[in-house]
Amino acid sequence: MADCIFCRIASGEIPAQVVGRSEHALAFRDLNPQAPTHVLIVPLRHVDAVRDATGEDGAVLLGHVFQLAAKVATDLGLDASGYRLVSNTGREAGQSVFHLHVHLLGGRALGWPPG
Repeated sequence: MADCIFCRIASGEIPAQVVGRSEHALAFRDLNPQAPTHVLIVPLRHVDAVRDATGEDGAVLLGHVFQLAAKVATDLGLDASGYRLVSNTGREAGQSVFHLHVHLLGGRALGWPPG
């Protein structure tokens, strides 16, 4: 999608601090971090939100995104202390870029409830 910033990052058109990559997803540091470690994991293929990852293809896509998120968390040394994975769907949930993405947050104690 030409006007999607995450598609442009995934294609390499816009630079990002990449911390992980797979055949199906890309992980890069968030420009506005909300924790000492704040990484975004996006599928390379454009999907608007979690609700749009439907059927078997959607299940496989979500699996690839979460697999990369877990690998990046391990690579960044977050396994021992813990981390949070969050995906916002829709404006009221805080989704501001309408390309499915998962936030990987860690490096400090994360409170609950989150919002």
